[in-house]
Amino acid sequence: MSKLNDTIHRVTQRVIENSQDGRTAYLELMRREADRKPEHKDVACSNLAHAFAGALDDQDAMKAGRGPNIGIVTAYNDMLSAHQPYGRYPDRLKIFAREAGATAQVAGGTPAMCDGVTQGEDGMELSLFSRDNIAMATGIALSHQMYDGVACLGICDKIVPGLMIGALRFGHLPAIFVPSGPMPSGISNRQKQETRQKYAAGEIGRDVLLESELGSYHSPGTCTFFGTANSNQMMMEMMGLHVPGAAFVQPGTKLRQALDRAAMHRLAELSGTTERTLAQVVDEKTIINAAIGLLATGGSTNHAIHIPAMARAAGIRIDWSDMAELSSVVPLLARVYPNGAGDVNQFHAAGGMAYVIGELLNAGLAHGDILTVWEDGLDAYTAEPVWEDEALGWTPVETSRDNTMLRPASAAFQPDGGMRLLTGNLGRACFKSSAVAKERWTIEAPCRVFHTQADVITAFKAGELDRDVVVVVRFQGPRANGMPELHALTPSLAVLQDRGHRVALVTDGRMSGASGKVPAAMHITPEAKAKDGIAGPLSLLVDGDIVRVCAATGELSTSADLSSRAPAPEPKSEAGVGRELFRMLQSHADGAEQGASAMLASAGL
Repeated sequence: MSKLNDTIHRVTQRVIENSQDGRTAYLELMRREADRKPEHKDVACSNLAHAFAGALDDQDAMKAGRGPNIGIVTAYNDMLSAHQPYGRYPDRLKIFAREAGATAQVAGGTPAMCDGVTQGEDGMELSLFSRDNIAMATGIALSHQMYDGVACLGICDKIVPGLMIGALRFGHLPAIFVPSGPMPSGISNRQKQETRQKYAAGEIGRDVLLESELGSYHSPGTCTFFGTANSNQMMMEMMGLHVPGAAFVQPGTKLRQALDRAAMHRLAELSGTTERTLAQVVDEKTIINAAIGLLATGGSTNHAIHIPAMARAAGIRIDWSDMAELSSVVPLLARVYPNGAGDVNQFHAAGGMAYVIGELLNAGLAHGDILTVWEDGLDAYTAEPVWEDEALGWTPVETSRDNTMLRPASAAFQPDGGMRLLTGNLGRACFKSSAVAKERWTIEAPCRVFHTQADVITAFKAGELDRDVVVVVRFQGPRANGMPELHALTPSLAVLQDRGHRVALVTDGRMSGASGKVPAAMHITPEAKAKDGIAGPLSLLVDGDIVRVCAATGELSTSADLSSRAPAPEPKSEAGVGRELFRMLQSHADGAEQGASAMLASAGL
């Protein structure tokens, strides 16, 4: 392992300094929680009886206090393909726990919504704040204080960050995240993308589009593109919170089952000890590693919101300036769809996370000295898991098996990371540079302003956008309507781009890990909706203003004089699909760069 890169060292030290007060308070809280956690022998018999009554197979062991009790927090439902395999996990994990002299109970369940189902629909406005809901549900699950360790079962977009935030408030316990793996590959991603654009252009019917989509999303397991769900799994590896190499092993295989068994056996070893609690494992270096992994793999832009939120739950402060400085020295080592042709199964087959982590460590581009759930240091995560001779083992990965997907740090796809920070008189924004051809990093054109995705698509179909244009979609921030993803716009904007037009999207909403080839300045903060009586500059734009989006120089600006303009009227909040139930969270939310959380803001974290 090489000496740590100077820039990464400098950013890490800055994060440590900026986090000093919050981190000290967090660790002190965890020490108090560990001290006051009741021993079962000290809990009233009536309380224990309630806790053990349903655990018929483990009741005798629990009454006798034989071994630790592991709490399972599950985000199972069988509408999410990624979470469908979790239906049978509790029974299996309980068996694995017994093998190691422990017991396990389902502590509770959390919601788990699929952004793929709600894309472009009203329900997407609940998506981001489902993360707060998941964190609170995790807190409720663990509040019974009957557990000595935590197994977190979750994969998808808001679910892993929500589980992490909730579990970190019980950071005096050890915790391991247990994924279930991606579905087998379907039709090629390029074919799927082409079919979507043909449908947007009116060249094919809905029946052809549906068959194409079913050819891509076809069985249990995580969607195979490198979106937020798979970026979550990448980060859990970078943070040392998985059994090494667990991220991208498919469901229903012997290797998958062996990794799940190893997770419960390891939790049984750690539970009831203070050896590797979640508070110890997740520190400033771990958070920096998560950001480095995101940049090195071209992962989901959603994590520009989730990383600061997860960090806050552990008393750590990191912002987009920190991430942008890291991006200046972290090379892009992977090209996985939508940033390349291959999917996560091909990425894993090429060497996957074991190769990425090994390259980063060898180049001094990640913290190798972190404490993981497995051992001291990240070295164990440079080997891939294998099932040989009916046993689980690990094999080091030293070379890429596919240079179109994975390259060494010395010959990376690009010398800097997959995301860039844009700033200017329109605010601060993220730009996913890994997904966009370099000749499109700079777009300067008259803007057309919209307040809904539907209005953009209507204008596209009417031919009103058939020109060089910066499409501005505002009042899509956390406080306005919950900050939905606007991925449904990608096919239409891609059609305009393929017609030869210079096109960009500018929004205070989100684009997802599926952000494609159209340049997008996203997550703009401050958002258009007024806070404390002050509206964001995006609210001052009018049709025809020249807007410049430039990833090369990090610029997001307009040449228009905004100083004398009044903000545009704010759209009325809509009810239906449960959106009204989330108004309280929206009204208390902080900005995207802080993590866009009402819960964390209200808790003073």
